[in-house]
Amino acid sequence: MFTGIIEQVCKVEEVEDTGQHTRLMIEKGMFDDLKIGDSISIDGVCLTVTHLDDECFTVEMINKTKKITNLGPIKPGTMVNLERALTMSTRLGGHFVSGHVDGVGKVMHKETDGSAVNMHIQCPGKLMKYILDRGSITIDGISLTLFGVRPDRSEVIISLIPETQSSTTLGSKAPGSAVNIEADMLMKHVEHLLSWGTLEAGEATRKEVPHV
Repeated sequence: MFTGIIEQVCKVEEVEDTGQHTRLMIEKGMFDDLKIGDSISIDGVCLTVTHLDDECFTVEMINKTKKITNLGPIKPGTMVNLERALTMSTRLGGHFVSGHVDGVGKVMHKETDGSAVNMHIQCPGKLMKYILDRGSITIDGISLTLFGVRPDRSEVIISLIPETQSSTTLGSKAPGSAVNIEADMLMKHVEHLLSWGTLEAGEATRKEVPHV
């Protein structure tokens, strides 16, 4: 579990596709407390640390993850957003983020608004039901507030403050760039509970109807 508050941006040093999975070796930066087996968010994708040395840590990405996130074509030299898993004493500055990407979106265009940068992102249509104005969304692992929703275009608008622009990779994304999207998990849980109640009610009705 994560908060969507990026701790640091680091460089991917090596990428090795074994056919079975892909190993990513990434700069460790200030994460001196990492341990093998720790969960870490890489551009919003929860992966497990499998190896450590003095300068870098390694994670392994299965083929399915490559297909459903923007990490598939990642190359050495790419800068990525990193966040360690939250602890019970962590301030929840963002929102609850699972690190399980729901889909890949595309940056449509950007515009400057004073010190902020407004970014229009096209989302997979299936995610729009979880997205509402002033709600939360995770883009490339970053917890953000939605400042506009256009269901007819499957498009959302976010506004990047200067701190987000300088401390994450999102501000440098150009139109056409792919981004990882995770919808608000609380919205998904509410949908599941409501649909489960409907299923249970339907099941109960069928059981009460006598066979003729």
